[in-house]
Amino acid sequence: MAHDSDLPCDGDGICMVCKGKPGDGETLTCKTCVAPWHVACLSAPPETLAAAAQWECPDCAFVAGGANAAATAAVGVGSEIVAAIRAIESDGSLTEQEKAKRRQELMSGGGRRGDDEKEKVEKANGVLDLFDEGLNCSFCMQLPERPVTTPCGHNFCLKCFEKWIGQGKRTCANCRNAIPPKMASNPRINSALVIAIRMAKMSKTNGSGGPPKEYHFVHNQNRPDKAYTTERAKKAGKANACSGKIFVTVPNDHFGPILAENDPERKQGVLVGETWEGRMECRQWGAHFPHVAGIAGQSEYGAQSVALSGGYEDDEDHGEWFLYTGSGGRDLSGNKRTNKMHSFDQKFDKSNEALRVSCRKGYPVRVVRSHKEKDSSYAPETGVRYDGIYRIEKCWRKAGIQGFMVCRYLFVRCDNAPAPWTSDDNGDRPRPLPNIPELKNATDITERKGVASWDYDEEKGCWMWKKPPPESRKPIDSVQEDGTTKVRRHRPALSIQERLLKEFSCSICRKVMSLPLTTPCAHNFCKSCLESSFAGQTFIKQRTCEGGRTLRTQKNIMKCPSCPNDISDFLQNPQVNRELMGVIESLQRQSKQTEDDEASEETDGTDEKPDVVPDVVSEDAELCSETSDMLKEDTEGKEGIQKSPTKIKPQEQKKSSGGDSIPTEKPLEKLDSVDDEHEKSGKETKKAAVDNKVKRSNKRKADDSPGARVKTRKQKA
Repeated sequence: MAHDSDLPCDGDGICMVCKGKPGDGETLTCKTCVAPWHVACLSAPPETLAAAAQWECPDCAFVAGGANAAATAAVGVGSEIVAAIRAIESDGSLTEQEKAKRRQELMSGGGRRGDDEKEKVEKANGVLDLFDEGLNCSFCMQLPERPVTTPCGHNFCLKCFEKWIGQGKRTCANCRNAIPPKMASNPRINSALVIAIRMAKMSKTNGSGGPPKEYHFVHNQNRPDKAYTTERAKKAGKANACSGKIFVTVPNDHFGPILAENDPERKQGVLVGETWEGRMECRQWGAHFPHVAGIAGQSEYGAQSVALSGGYEDDEDHGEWFLYTGSGGRDLSGNKRTNKMHSFDQKFDKSNEALRVSCRKGYPVRVVRSHKEKDSSYAPETGVRYDGIYRIEKCWRKAGIQGFMVCRYLFVRCDNAPAPWTSDDNGDRPRPLPNIPELKNATDITERKGVASWDYDEEKGCWMWKKPPPESRKPIDSVQEDGTTKVRRHRPALSIQERLLKEFSCSICRKVMSLPLTTPCAHNFCKSCLESSFAGQTFIKQRTCEGGRTLRTQKNIMKCPSCPNDISDFLQNPQVNRELMGVIESLQRQSKQTEDDEASEETDGTDEKPDVVPDVVSEDAELCSETSDMLKEDTEGKEGIQKSPTKIKPQEQKKSSGGDSIPTEKPLEKLDSVDDEHEKSGKETKKAAVDNKVKRSNKRKADDSPGARVKTRKQKA
C-alpha cells in the first residue's frame, strides 16, 4: 500500500506534501497514470536512471501488486489493464496524444470504447458531449450514475465513491483533499446533477426532450355545480370555499371575450351584464378566475381580467373609462388582510407588470364590478357583474393619496355589446382619450406604440383581433380514444440549453449559479449567496459571564439554508465546483450563440406575418351580428397568488446581560473571485447584505434605549 505521506503534484504543479512548486528536473512522471510527483517528497524514490524511466507511482504499484484484489477489480483497474497500458507506452509508432487517448479508452471500458466513441461522434447531441467532457467520473470515465459531489467540487458515481472509501481512502481521488467523515459514511446524491444529466441524455434522442408531460387531476365534470365549503371551514365563510364546476372551456389565461363556442351548455358565451352572487360563481364562468386577487395575469404574458371592488381609494370610475390602481404597497403579513394603509411604494412587477404588458400589446381585458365599490355610480347593487372588454391606453406611477407611489392605469371600454348602464343598441366606437390632470406629475409613463392587438375595424364595424391572440400556456382537457380525460400543458418551447440552465439554479436567489458551491449535504448555491447568508457570523463563539470571567469557546453552528445540517467546517474553506462551473459557462455561451443566430435569421428574412388573421376576423364579424340578437332575446340579467422563494436571511445575533456574546472581529473569510463577471454578481449580493446589517444595527440601538429597557424589565416581571 502507498505510504501516507506520498502525494502527487496538483493541477497547478504544486507538490501536495511540501506545498512548493518543484523545478523542471525535480519531478518524476508515472509511466502508468502519467501523474507528476515531487522526487524529494517520495518515501522511496528510484535509485537509478533506468528505474526512473520505468517508474510507477505508489498508487499504481499498489494496484498492480494485487493487494486488496477484490476491491480493485470492482473499481475496474487490474493487472490486465496495467499490462495493456504498458504495451501502449512501449509502442513507439504512437504519438503522446494517441497514447493518452488509448489509455482513456482502456480505463473507461476496454476495447469497446473505440466503437462507443464513433457512435458518440455520429449520434450524440452537443449538450451531451459537453457533459461528457466536463462531468465524467474519474474512476469509470463515464457520466456519473447517482452522482456524488465532494466538498472540493469533484463528481463521482456513488458506487465508485463507495468502493474508493471501502479501500480505506479518505481523500479525494482528484485533488487529495480530505473528505469529511460524515460524507464518507453517508454520501448524498446531488439531485441537480441527476436531473441535468437525465435531460442531456434525453436530448441525444429527442431535441425537444420528449412529448409534453401529461398530468391527471380532479376532472371538471366531477365537481359540484356551485362552490362548496367543508364542514370544518364553514365558520370562516367563503374564504376557504372550493371552486365548483367551470362551465366554460377557456383556460385561465384566455384573453378577450368568452364566445358561444366556449359555452358548451348554453351556447351563448358570457354576455355583458351577467351578474353572479359572488366572486366564486364569477370564476365558474371564466369572467375573472381569481376569487381574491383583483388582477388576473402573468408578468411576462399579460393581464386577462380585473375586478373593481373598492380596494384602493385612488380609483376613479367614470363608466366608459376608469383609473385603476395596481396591487401591492400594503403589509398583508400575519392577520392584516383588512389593512387599508400603504406602507411602501408600488412597483411595476408581478400583476402590475402584467397590466403594463397588456397596455403595450393592446390586449383586451375583461372587467367585472363588485357591489363593494361604494364610491362608484356604475357598480351593481348586489353581487358581481361582467361589464365587457376594456383596453389599457396608458399606465404610469404617481404619489397616491396616502403619500406612497402607486401604479395607475387608464382603462377605456372597447366592447361590441353596449354597457349595462346605457340604453344604446350598439357597442362602443373609438373615442378620444380623456384628459388626465395627474399625468403632469407622473413618472414611468408607458404608452402603446404601433397597432393594438385588439382594435376597431372600420369595414366590419366592430372590435376584433387585429393580431393573433396569445397562445394559452395553461392546462387544457384532451379526450383520449378510451374516453378518459387527460391534461396537456401549453408551454413555450425552450431550448435544451435553457432548460438545463434552469436546473442549475441557486437555492437562495433562484438564478443560474455563479461560482457554484456544493455543500457536503449535496445542495448547490452561488458563492456570494451562501456567504451573504452567514455575513457577520464567526466560526468560534466567545462567551463571558456576568462577573467578567471568560468561559470556554464554542463552535458556532451554521445550518445549511436548505436543510438542518451544519456546514461551518465547509464554510471555512469553500471550494468552487469547477467542473459544474465550466458546464454552466459552456451552456450560457451556447444559448447566447443560438439566440444570436435566430436574431440574425429574423433580420435577414423578408417575410412578415400578416396583422389580421382570417379565421379570427371571420369569427369576430359573426360575433358582431350575433351579440345584438342575443341581447334582444335575453333581457333579464342573471343573478346569482405566486410563491417566491423564501429568502434566507442571516441569523441575527443579540447581546444580553449574563448571556453569550458573539464578537465580529473574525468574519467569514472571502475567497478570491475567478473572473470579473462573477465579482460583479457577488458585489451586488454583498451590498444588499451590508444594507441589511445596517438596518439591524439601527434596530438594536432602538432596543437599547431607556424606554425599551424598562419595557423589557416589565415583561420579565
